[in-house]
Amino acid sequence: MSAPSPSASPEWESPRRSLEEPGPGAPPHRRRGVELALLCGAVLISVYGYCNVGLARDGTLPPGAAGYGAALGAPALLAHLTVRLRAPYADPLLLPIAVLLNGLGLVLIHRLDLSTPDSAAPAQLVWSGAGVALFLLVVLTLRDYRALSVYAYVCVVAALALMIAPILFPAVNGAKLWIRFGGLSIQPGEFAKVLLAVFFAAYLADNRSALAYTGRHIWRFRRLQLPTGRVLGPVLAVWAISVGVLVVERDLGTSLLFFGLFVILLYVATGRTGWMAMGLLLSAAGAFLVGSLEPHVHSRVQDWLHPFASIEAGQGPGQLAQSLFAFAAGGLLGTGLGEGHSALIGFAAKSDFVLATAGEELGLTGLTALFLLYGLLVARGYRAGLAIRDPFGRLLAIGLASIWALQVFVIAGGVTDLIPLTGMAMPFLAQGGSSVVTNWVMVALLVLLSDTARRPVPGPVTAVPW
Repeated sequence: MSAPSPSASPEWESPRRSLEEPGPGAPPHRRRGVELALLCGAVLISVYGYCNVGLARDGTLPPGAAGYGAALGAPALLAHLTVRLRAPYADPLLLPIAVLLNGLGLVLIHRLDLSTPDSAAPAQLVWSGAGVALFLLVVLTLRDYRALSVYAYVCVVAALALMIAPILFPAVNGAKLWIRFGGLSIQPGEFAKVLLAVFFAAYLADNRSALAYTGRHIWRFRRLQLPTGRVLGPVLAVWAISVGVLVVERDLGTSLLFFGLFVILLYVATGRTGWMAMGLLLSAAGAFLVGSLEPHVHSRVQDWLHPFASIEAGQGPGQLAQSLFAFAAGGLLGTGLGEGHSALIGFAAKSDFVLATAGEELGLTGLTALFLLYGLLVARGYRAGLAIRDPFGRLLAIGLASIWALQVFVIAGGVTDLIPLTGMAMPFLAQGGSSVVTNWVMVALLVLLSDTARRPVPGPVTAVPW
């Protein structure tokens, strides 16, 4: 009788899970037919919303409904065929969710165009097409996502350059976020977040052991381990950069996004609660300091604390107050697409206040559906990360999904007066060429990562008895 083999300790008994351990088993089916069916549903829902706006405003179907459906459906079909060819095992929900959110964003922007002198929807449709084109380029040309780790330091240098560039240009609405050339404006911070995600994932994958197994325990708190001074440098550097961006560019949202992304990936890579504690302390200290000293950020903090102060002063409701009124007017089921008054907020399509339009005209029910779509998109990204075996791929997938999670939380919290306003663009919904193009690149990377995660691993060949 052979001796029993030593049993490995259960996963839940281990203090942390190694990034080299394989994730959940890959499903045997490709699910491309499911993806195509969901894409058809996403396009039909978007076209229905476009028609609903026309019926509510003019009482007739808008003449451009067929063209809008074709302009949205053709790139979606081309993206599906590309995924079927290059990433057959990719998650079948990523692409349909992105198409649906992008389509609903175009509907909301078109609806706001009807109440304002602007005409932003055609430009947003062009930028959406450019985003899908970059999606196709990434899926077709990036043979192995691990090649990105080789260019980690190139990515961080490029990201820092993109973050610093807006300082040389004049401020817009109190913040230096854009680079303007004639009538074209670009927000470099949108591209920098993807480059920083690549750098963080590569750096932490290479140094996770030093970050996880070194440090000192705080007296009386044995479970709280802070890193040593030798490995604390990257955290302090990122904290200083984030606060610097906040001070110079007056950009609270980007600063919180970059620092939050780094802290989340630190925790995922090491499992050390000390990193989370250190990150929260540094972030809170920086936000309090700049919120107290920088006038533009301080004014946003005051608006957050007293959203109806302008009404009490006889100056009429400000943007935040109008946003809260819009949510209240929407109620449970909303006023209906095209029948709200969220245009009173001012340039809602170009900012985080586009969420107030959705809250007023779709109600709490429609707003919950939007949040569920974002939550599902983030969850599928996390699932792909947990199933990938190599550390870089796992951290990159979780980092990309965390960017969406942080953005939605910061934006939704701002327009509902949970936290101070940040001025960031709601992913896929708000008008912004840089934002929509970057989001499509992130979807492309997650499609490739999920294809690797779900691809079946060949097992040993066994002889079949005849």
